[in-house]
Amino acid sequence: MNQHRFALRVSHRAVIAFIALMETVSANAADQTYDLGAVTTAGESDSSGSSATEKGSATYESPSSMSVKATEPVFNVGQQYIDQNASAGSNYTDIISILPSVVSVDPNGPGMMETQALSIRGFQDGQYNVTFDGIPWGDSNDFTHHSTSYFMAQDIGGIGVDMGPGDASNIGYSTFGGTVAVKSRDPMGAAQTDMFSSFGSWNTRLLGAQFNSGNMQNYGDAMLYLSYKDFSSDGYLTDGAQKRQNLFMKFEKPLGNDTLVTFVAMGNKLQQNVPYGASLQQMAQYGKNYSLSANPLSQNYYGYNNDNITSDFEYIGVKTRLGSLDLDNKLYTYAYYHDPGLNGLQPGYGTNLSTGNAPGTPGLAVTGTVVGGVAYPNDVPGQTMTMNYRSVGDLLRMSELMGPGKLDFGAWIDVQNNNRSQSEIDFSLNGAPNSGNQIYATSGNLAYTDRLMVDSLTTLQPYVQYEWKVRDNWTVTPGLKYSYFDRSFSSLVQQGTGAPYDGSQSWTKVLPALTTNYQMSRNWSFYAEYAEGFMAPNMNNFYKPNAQTGTLQPQSTKNYQVGTVWSGHDLNFSADLYRIDFTDKISSISCGVGVIGTCFTNIGGVRYDGGEMQATWKFAKNTSLYGNLGINNYSTSDGSVLPYTPHTTAALGPIYDDGSWYGSMIAKEVGARSSGTGNGGPNNNGIAFGSYTLVDLNASYKFDTGWNWAKKAQVGFQVNNLFNRTDIYAYTSGFTDINGNPLLFGLPERYYQVNFSVMF
Repeated sequence: MNQHRFALRVSHRAVIAFIALMETVSANAADQTYDLGAVTTAGESDSSGSSATEKGSATYESPSSMSVKATEPVFNVGQQYIDQNASAGSNYTDIISILPSVVSVDPNGPGMMETQALSIRGFQDGQYNVTFDGIPWGDSNDFTHHSTSYFMAQDIGGIGVDMGPGDASNIGYSTFGGTVAVKSRDPMGAAQTDMFSSFGSWNTRLLGAQFNSGNMQNYGDAMLYLSYKDFSSDGYLTDGAQKRQNLFMKFEKPLGNDTLVTFVAMGNKLQQNVPYGASLQQMAQYGKNYSLSANPLSQNYYGYNNDNITSDFEYIGVKTRLGSLDLDNKLYTYAYYHDPGLNGLQPGYGTNLSTGNAPGTPGLAVTGTVVGGVAYPNDVPGQTMTMNYRSVGDLLRMSELMGPGKLDFGAWIDVQNNNRSQSEIDFSLNGAPNSGNQIYATSGNLAYTDRLMVDSLTTLQPYVQYEWKVRDNWTVTPGLKYSYFDRSFSSLVQQGTGAPYDGSQSWTKVLPALTTNYQMSRNWSFYAEYAEGFMAPNMNNFYKPNAQTGTLQPQSTKNYQVGTVWSGHDLNFSADLYRIDFTDKISSISCGVGVIGTCFTNIGGVRYDGGEMQATWKFAKNTSLYGNLGINNYSTSDGSVLPYTPHTTAALGPIYDDGSWYGSMIAKEVGARSSGTGNGGPNNNGIAFGSYTLVDLNASYKFDTGWNWAKKAQVGFQVNNLFNRTDIYAYTSGFTDINGNPLLFGLPERYYQVNFSVMF
């Protein structure tokens, strides 16, 4: 086993034994929390909601809310909504799908596959930022995120979705289109152990435990939160199974009155078969959930299309006060080891439609392979790949009262080293190298190698801003952030060209921001923002002859946003308007006749405009009504069509919560979209997808057990996609069936789930 690989090896018995030990240690824990006084953290998104967050308020119950202190549109999803509505395997992408202008669906079922085409105001994954407790994370190659490889819903304490670049303190790989700020669950002041389980459609199962030590007075008021989850499902799509184990720990210890030390660690082990969708012809013949098969003679055999991924995330945080200076520092590391990943060369070729071979029956191996110059026309070609990286970084934030306001300043530095490889193989010959599908070399060991690369990304972002308190109810915050990216390569086989490449390129940009918040009253405020976003060129800009990156400018945005927020006990309401000018849009073009690889060019820009509104109204005791609306328009300088950008999104539904009974039934509508220019369809304007509405039902009951060994218990029932909509909604870019038809995904059918938990 690779010595650098983080291995998650935890058994149910080991977890239970650890819980029992910690309960003994914390037997004298008091039911209280510690107070660190005025220690603050500058610049991180407020994912806990507004000031009116008391239990039973509209903000507490709301699927999304905004704070009266907001200086830009930041929709906060609270822990109450997550606990009551998230499905067993849900990731942050599933949770935020309820928000206005956000589109996200897992085609294999909630949490059972990485989300396809998560869109925020039309910006796709890689064009917006994702953080965990303020720390940015993601792939350095294209700034995208692996939603099934990190944090599970059971450990998320809230999510704030910033619909723009934010102020100067908002750092990350790509603040270009916004930030999804995931916050970890905090330890509880009282000792408690929770055992929980869920069972659902498609043989879905979750078993897990959470442990809170409470305030351990004998150990300096330290607190520990620990959880373990074992999740598995066959998935909605044929042979699209997933198994996932996740361990999470958060430890907090105060040192004196003004210092808090936090240690967080997470490990995740994932095994999954990777569906690629199906053509309309395949869906008509085998069902809308057709994808992989049990036929080992086929390129879409599930055994040839699977991932083994291990990931981890750790940080040590220190919050303290040094005189008049508040300091918050996080030293962190995270890793992603995709080793190996397997796929058929053309998984969509899986079934020979001309002879009617069904999944699981002997079929035709369409392409054949060539090994050592010998043709094997009936064998199954495929690929094996690795992508292993680790990031190490530090995030320092400081703030100090100065004059009529507060000065915030700090810096983020991150270095990610990545090893990537891909080779052509023959599955029929036990994965032997297959040189017949390699276009770069004709002989030698590299004749079957698509890529063999070592790359690194170094990122540095210092910032400074001043929150000027013009009046007690009016703040104006100007700020500057400096963004520096440097990419370097040492590749024996560079992807796209097949040639060796050693080189580097760096980009810099100064990003100004200006925000203001004016509070008309304790419950009502107005805000405005001007901010610039920035995204360095993607790694794929190096996948061409001579790596002509110097001709490309960083992609950037200028954002103008205004809005208002009302936050009271019975109503949380917000509305905003925005305009975004996207310049230096990079698009792929042909490099010319006889030239291997894809080249890129600056095609101009995109102008976005629209707005969002959301409200939760508590109109009766224990009963609220939630709704939201997003309107998103755009125009491109070259007339191209943006992928997965609906003109409208909307949500509506009631919520009931009396402390024992909880129920919600919320509908989310997504308007018509396209797969985007260049992805087929009439006039090359993409594949058109119609609007759809998904309705989710959740109900649960919490009760005192009357048992000496258990305090409370809860039972729950969920139905996702209540009315069983199975519309075609997404295109799997780059894959077709044997006849050249694109592979598509449909909405997963109605999903049932029952939940059980016991609190000790």
